[in-house]
Amino acid sequence: MRRYWLVFSQAVTVLLAAYFVVLTLKPEWLNRRAPVVTGSTGVSLIEAPAPAPTSPAPPGSFRDAAQRASAAVVSINTSKGPNRHPNSQDPWFRFFFGDQGGADPQSGLGSGVIISAEGYVLTNNHVVEGADEIEVVLNDSRRTKAKVIGTDPETDLAILKLTLDRLPVITLGNSDQLQVGDQVLAIGNPFGVGQTVTSGIVSALGRNQLGINTFENFIQTDAAINPGNSGGALVDVNGNLMGINTAIYSRSGGSMGIGFAIPVSTAKQVLEGIVKEGVVTRGWIGVEPAELSPDLMQTFGVKVKKGVLITGVLQNGPAAQAGVRPGDVITQVAGKEISTVSELLSNVAALKPGAPAKFALQRRDEKVELDVTPGRRPRPRQVQQQQPLPIPPQR
Repeated sequence: MRRYWLVFSQAVTVLLAAYFVVLTLKPEWLNRRAPVVTGSTGVSLIEAPAPAPTSPAPPGSFRDAAQRASAAVVSINTSKGPNRHPNSQDPWFRFFFGDQGGADPQSGLGSGVIISAEGYVLTNNHVVEGADEIEVVLNDSRRTKAKVIGTDPETDLAILKLTLDRLPVITLGNSDQLQVGDQVLAIGNPFGVGQTVTSGIVSALGRNQLGINTFENFIQTDAAINPGNSGGALVDVNGNLMGINTAIYSRSGGSMGIGFAIPVSTAKQVLEGIVKEGVVTRGWIGVEPAELSPDLMQTFGVKVKKGVLITGVLQNGPAAQAGVRPGDVITQVAGKEISTVSELLSNVAALKPGAPAKFALQRRDEKVELDVTPGRRPRPRQVQQQQPLPIPPQR
């Protein structure tokens, strides 16, 4: 009898152990059903068990990255007074021409990213351009006025300053390490509906010649970017800032899966220049460049197929003083290969004014190396209107 009892107890123990193992690892084998709950209407419902407060994010979720980055993304509300004629208050002017008070005040929406505990906010220039008043709304619902520290229309970036304390700050990533196919999130305030997170991948890198900015090196993504997202954050799956959302390709004004962001590497250069000097200092050599084409190659007798043709040289400019002539083809700047006008502009702009740099040129059949001392790039006389078609930057 004792032997049978021992065998029975051991069998029960083994079966209970197996039941708990299956219940833990493969509950579907037991056709386990969620508890039935009777609501106030008397209808029986089946509800999933509530997850533990500290449960990890489900597989494939971007919850952690979104929570880490969202706190530092702000909404920007701008207002601009009506345009008034300089003589609109003159009685004689009003007698002859009537009331020229202008249209109603204008308002705009955009986004921004807090990048420093000192209160610096990075956004697009076209978001705050011409604004008389700028209000920033944090993710924790705090509101405050913002001051424009500086703008850089040539990259469409602007730096704002807040005076609040306990500011959430985003972590800057390395946009140079992004690869096509990497997953990214776009965070902003589209259409003023409130902070929104969308996901996608990096579709392309180094996009230029779009006619949006003077200096273009965009990250292209299919993460949904809509009006109001401009100035918001493009982050990686760890919540690190990779770019500033700037523009979309759209025929309707809404997202079509082609959005562009300024790399954080460019934004850091702009921030450093504006904070230190109030402006962004770039190199300039005073030439008129052109893409190589069969007609120009024949006209100027060009013997190379890669480089940028110089069709004009500013008299007494840095390039002229160094010996650059019309018809020369610049193939390298400071050791970097040059194949497009955009690459030439970007590489020259990156040079330090007053510091000589090596330029490699092709002059008909002769290879020439010159030391060119760049000057400081002149500030644009007027802000470029950022409304190219069909890729208008969206506020």
